[in-house]
Amino acid sequence: MSGPGAGHEFPAQEVSWLKRDVLLFANSIGATSKELHFLYELHPNFAVFPTYPIILSFKHTDQEVTDFYARSKATPIPGVPNFDARRVVDGQRKITVFKQLPTSSAGRKFELRNRVVGVYDKGKASVVETEQSIVDARSGEVYATVASSAFYVEQGGWGGPKGPATPNYPPPQGRKPDAVNEIQTTAETAHLYRLNGDYNPLHATPEPGQKMGFGGVIIHGLYSWNATARVVLEAFGGSDPANFREFQARFASPVRPGDKLTTEMWRTGDSVDGFDEVRFVVKNQKGQVVLSNGRALIRGKKGAKL
Repeated sequence: MSGPGAGHEFPAQEVSWLKRDVLLFANSIGATSKELHFLYELHPNFAVFPTYPIILSFKHTDQEVTDFYARSKATPIPGVPNFDARRVVDGQRKITVFKQLPTSSAGRKFELRNRVVGVYDKGKASVVETEQSIVDARSGEVYATVASSAFYVEQGGWGGPKGPATPNYPPPQGRKPDAVNEIQTTAETAHLYRLNGDYNPLHATPEPGQKMGFGGVIIHGLYSWNATARVVLEAFGGSDPANFREFQARFASPVRPGDKLTTEMWRTGDSVDGFDEVRFVVKNQKGQVVLSNGRALIRGKKGAKL
């Protein structure tokens, strides 16, 4: 780890959630009645969908709507410029789940611990890579880690390091997918998803997206990311959160309200600690890739099909 900002730790942030938050999240990413354990609090196997930790960096402890721009004025990172959070988009996210969250944080204290991995100058833009951990504050046990890269549009050229190349996980060539799924978004998809705590106006009203060159509203990249995680777990892990270890994807192009998202998924035959590697790509109705570099580690039966 080297370069400006690397290793900097932000102050720990308390996070909390209710069963209601867990149900809302599952609804917002398209869980169906076949996955009632994510949608019904009295189900004997009621569980948090395993990517939920990723929303806690937006939600913190709040139940009420928050001012996204005010909150995004993060603690400055030593040695790098102060970037404008009004012009930032997600680059890539990867979650590793070590232990399932309880369905409510009541009676417990959880913290989000966030450190800078690196800050890179890409010329026209800057990339800030961080690693966030959801931790039981009393025991120190880590439930999940999220590696994130934030892409600050038109905020490069300050002379920082270019940074390392990220590993690529292309889908297998010349093979039909082992599973395919289609998701139809609507004009309101992002309005439901933002209630999880991710209140960026870019996803609610046209003006910010017009200023950023997107032409209007775009759906949260993390909506597509989380909805795809649900699809992959259903296809290969029987929708069982215990079968979910790791999930990552790169945000390749914006998703617009009403887009149809097709996820193509392949098993590679490789496994890590008993979890099978799945690679995937998500395209819109025009065939344009919206999530690339898709890789998951899912435990499941070899013969499992959609």
